[in-house]
Amino acid sequence: MSYPPPNSQPPAYPTPYNSQYPPAPHPGFPTPNAPGYGPPQGFMPGQGGYAAPPPYVPQNPYNGPPAPYNGPHTMGPVINQPIPGSAASGWMNMPQGIPNCPPGLEYLTMIDQLLVHQKVEVLEALTGFETKNKFTVKNSLGQKVYYAAEESDCLTRNCCGPLRPFDMQILDNFKNEIIHLHRPLACDSCCFPCCLQSMEVSSPPGTIVGTVEQEWSIFCPSFAVKNASGDTVLRIEGPFCTMSICGDVEFKIMSGDGSVQVGKISKQWSGVIREMFTDTDYFGITFPMDLDVRMKAVMLGACFLIDAMFFEKAKGGENASSML
Repeated sequence: MSYPPPNSQPPAYPTPYNSQYPPAPHPGFPTPNAPGYGPPQGFMPGQGGYAAPPPYVPQNPYNGPPAPYNGPHTMGPVINQPIPGSAASGWMNMPQGIPNCPPGLEYLTMIDQLLVHQKVEVLEALTGFETKNKFTVKNSLGQKVYYAAEESDCLTRNCCGPLRPFDMQILDNFKNEIIHLHRPLACDSCCFPCCLQSMEVSSPPGTIVGTVEQEWSIFCPSFAVKNASGDTVLRIEGPFCTMSICGDVEFKIMSGDGSVQVGKISKQWSGVIREMFTDTDYFGITFPMDLDVRMKAVMLGACFLIDAMFFEKAKGGENASSML
C-alpha cells in the first residue's frame, strides 16, 4: 500500500461561500437557518397551540344526590289504551290490565254511576205496536259504555205486555256480547208468591254471575240481589207508588241486611210529551265504586227488570197481563 508523498498538494475543495445568496440546501437536509430564509409571506408564528378543553362534569338538574341504578327501565302496562275512533263516536276507553275480571266488564271498575237511556221507537209511538226495546248505557260523563238490545218475539211482546219473557244482549263498542240477561215468564202479583219475577245475569254469556229475584210483599216492591252462589249481597226496596208524576221514582239499593243504603236506581222524569206518548225511559244507577264488577253487572240487570215491571206500558196485552 502506497502513501502520498508528504509535500504533495491537498485535493481541491469546493469554492467557499462568498456570494450574497446562500446556496441551495442539500437534498434530504432541513433548510438551514441562514440569513435570507425568512418565513413565507402571510405566515403567522404559532402561539403555543390551543389549550385542552376542561373535563366534562355532569350536572344534576334536581340539586340532589343521583338516583341509584336499579337495572334497565321497563315500560309498564298502558292503563287507558285509546280505542281508534272512540273519541269521535263518544265511547268510553276500556281500562287495561284489570286482574280477575270477566272480559268486557273492565269498564265497570272505574264507574260508580250508570245512565240508561231507552231509544225512541217511532213505529211504536205512532201505532202502539210493541217493538223490541233498545238502550244505550253511559257513564256520568255521557260516554257510551254498552248498548243493550232486547230479544223477544212479536207474539209475546203484544200479548203478554210488561210480563213478557225476553233475553237481552248487552254489547260493547266492538259488538261483542259482554252481558246476557234472561227473564223468564212469571207473575208479579202478591197472590202468587211462588212464581215471582226474576232476572238471570251472565258474563261472559253462559257463566252466571248473579240473579235478581222479586220478594213477596204487599205494599212496596222488594228484590234480593244474589251472587252466583245464591247468597244475598244487596237488596232493592221500591216506593209505595211507582207512578212518575213530574219527578223521579227511586228504588233504594240497601246492604245485604237492609240496614244501610249504598245506592239507588232512579227512574228519571223525561218530560211530559215523552212520558205521555211513549214508554221510553231514562234511568240512573249509583253504587259503591269498590263493588265487585259482577255485582255491578247484576245491578244493571236489575234496572232492566224494574223498567219492564213498572214502566213498560201495556198495549195490546193489557187485559192478558192484568189477569196474571
